[in-house]
Amino acid sequence: MKNVVILFLFFAVIACKEQTEKNEQVIANKELTAQDIIDKAIKKSCNGNCNQAEITFTFRENSYRSKRLKGAFELERVAKDSIGVVRDQLTNEGFTRSVNDVELKIADTTAKKLSNSVNSVHYFVQLPYGLNDAAVQKKLVGTDTIKGISYYEIEVTFKEEGGGTDYDDVFVYWINKERFTVDYLAYKYEVNGGGIRFREAYNPRTIEGIRFVDYNNYKTDNLQTPLTQLDDLFEKNELALLSKIKTENVSVKLLN
Repeated sequence: MKNVVILFLFFAVIACKEQTEKNEQVIANKELTAQDIIDKAIKKSCNGNCNQAEITFTFRENSYRSKRLKGAFELERVAKDSIGVVRDQLTNEGFTRSVNDVELKIADTTAKKLSNSVNSVHYFVQLPYGLNDAAVQKKLVGTDTIKGISYYEIEVTFKEEGGGTDYDDVFVYWINKERFTVDYLAYKYEVNGGGIRFREAYNPRTIEGIRFVDYNNYKTDNLQTPLTQLDDLFEKNELALLSKIKTENVSVKLLN
C-alpha cells in the first residue's frame, strides 16, 4: 500500500510539472498587446518602486525632485537666477511658483505652461513609468529590428482630458522584445512650429531598483516623416545629432 501511495505521488508530481510547463508555454506564446508590453516595461524599469520613492536629480543645471507615495505626488524644479531661488511645484492640488520662499500669484495660462514644463522633464526621466496614466492611449503598431535587435513599436497618443497642454503630441517607443527596456523613442510635437525627435538611450543604470538612462537626441527637418521610419533613418546615419540629454546626480530614497 505504501508503494502504491508513493507511486501515486510520483505521477502526481510529474503531471503537475507537465501542466506547469504547458501553462508557461502558453504564456510565452501569447500574442502580447500594447498594454501587456507597457506593463512589462514598467515592471522592468521600476521593480515596483516608482510608486513609493523620492527621486532627486540635476538636469541642465536645475535641481529636480519627485515624491510619490500612496497616490500622492510632488514634482519640483528649483532654479537659481538673478532674482533668487525659483521653486516650481506640481502636486495633486495644483501648481505653485515661489521666489525666495514667497509664493507668487500667476495667471492660469502661465501656470499651465510652467506646470507642463516641470512635468515634461520628470516624465522623460522616469520613462516608461507614466505610460499607464488615464490619458495615455497605447497601440502596438508593429515590430522591427535596430542594430540586429528585435523591438516592439508602441504608439502613444493622449486624450484631451488629462493629457496636458501638449495632448496632441505623438510618441513611438521601441521596446526590446527580450529585456522589455525602452531603448529608443521618437515623438512629434506641434508647439513652436513643430518638430520631430528621435532618442537613443545610453548609459543605463539602476538605482534602488529604478532604471535611468541618458539620451542621444536626433532630429529630422522633414516633418512628414512617419515616426516608425525614424529607426531606419537612424541606422542609415540620416538623422542629425542635436544634443545629449543627461540626467545627473541621481539619488533615490524608497518610502514606506
